[in-house]
Amino acid sequence: MSWEIWITALALYGLFCLWYFNWKGPLTASEIDKYVTLAGSQLQGITEQDVRDFLENDDGREFIMQNMITMQAGQVAHPISGEMTDPRKLIQHYFKPLMKSMLKSAGHPVHQATRIGGRVEAWNCGEDQGFGAWAMVRYRSRRDAMKAWTNPDFAKIHHFKTASLAKTEAYPTRMQFSFFMRPHKSAALILILLASLAQNITLIQ
Repeated sequence: MSWEIWITALALYGLFCLWYFNWKGPLTASEIDKYVTLAGSQLQGITEQDVRDFLENDDGREFIMQNMITMQAGQVAHPISGEMTDPRKLIQHYFKPLMKSMLKSAGHPVHQATRIGGRVEAWNCGEDQGFGAWAMVRYRSRRDAMKAWTNPDFAKIHHFKTASLAKTEAYPTRMQFSFFMRPHKSAALILILLASLAQNITLIQ
């Protein structure tokens, strides 16, 4: 019956939302203290106060991490074998396990771009850092981000990242608008389409 089809579609979307959105609220004070301590021993290039400010301002919502990177020029030594390797291949030893882990908590890539020219406009912003690529990654919450960043399993493979990159800079952002459809909207449309198709098939039969 058609009502069973639509109830199933609604239930599936409910399960998707349970996975895709953060339902635990902002970080607690004890969680903040724990992650500040872990970040101090595992993360590079940031201060304890930077981490604390970021976590204490948690609103429980998703955010987008903006990553600016420049790859090493030419081949680099593999951290384990010492074999000269393309840095773009080498960084995949870090990126793929990270993305696989992040997908479990609804983290995913949003955007990636490479630089094709120099500055066309610059006001009072200092020397061009010359970053060669930009990548944006969605995190379901700051809690999920800290779980990923302080996971000891990734500390063991972080040397693949440091060997591959000449320099990098990253900071959290909030998406204001996008012309691309977000996953929670595309999932709803796909389920509506499939439910409509299933209903039409049952009517034909």
